Amino acid sequence: MNSPILIACAHGTSNTQGAAEVNALRAAIAALRPGLDVREAYVDVQQPDLVDVVAGLPEGETAVIVPLLLSVGYHVKVDIAKAARSRPGTLAADPLGPDPRLAQVLSMRLAEAGLTDRDAVVLAAAGSSNANAAVSVEELLTQLQALRPNRMVAAYGASATPSVPDAVTMLRTELEGGAGAGESAGAVDDGGRVVIASYLLAPGYFHDQLAKAGADVVTEPLLPAAELAEIALERYDAAVAKGS
Repeated sequence: MNSPILIACAHGTSNTQGAAEVNALRAAIAALRPGLDVREAYVDVQQPDLVDVVAGLPEGETAVIVPLLLSVGYHVKVDIAKAARSRPGTLAADPLGPDPRLAQVLSMRLAEAGLTDRDAVVLAAAGSSNANAAVSVEELLTQLQALRPNRMVAAYGASATPSVPDAVTMLRTELEGGAGAGESAGAVDDGGRVVIASYLLAPGYFHDQLAKAGADVVTEPLLPAAELAEIALERYDAAVAKGS
């Protein structure tokens, strides 16, 4: 019996580098599981559209949609769930995050950016109107805090609060000796920087906006990182096991 087709579904981007990074992630998934049929799909911006990919699957074949997304939000709960329901034998897996390995990649990106213990960190996610997305980001924040002693807060590019610029301003005030600077665990010291940890998959619109948020440093996105292909396959396997 053939393994279910893996539909690796990303958001989509007009950024050439971002699109290349996501395509490389799909290739890495396929390389880790030789013989597995890994297909390309998007929920926005790029083609092929997920709905069309699902509709075009071979008759009689089963499939699992793996969201190449970092949290449960609108695209996972609505777009991907609806596409899975549209065709018998098609399942939807969980998104890539939260996962401790993503926190480890973020910690590595912070190290690459020269993070010191004096710096404060804004964990910057894309944001979603779905409350579950913020819960996922807060869980990832807790995982990252276990790896780094820095003062950290989560913030969002859209649809949730605090915004990334507001979080940067708040931490800047603390760094400059404002109220509350020494009251919480991991509080920052004078002389530190505000560093944005880009909790985004790849370069694109939201990552570009981070450079305008007023931080001293912005880390690179998660990709490229081998851990993401491993997580995607685990999400696939979990969905297959649950559906069997």
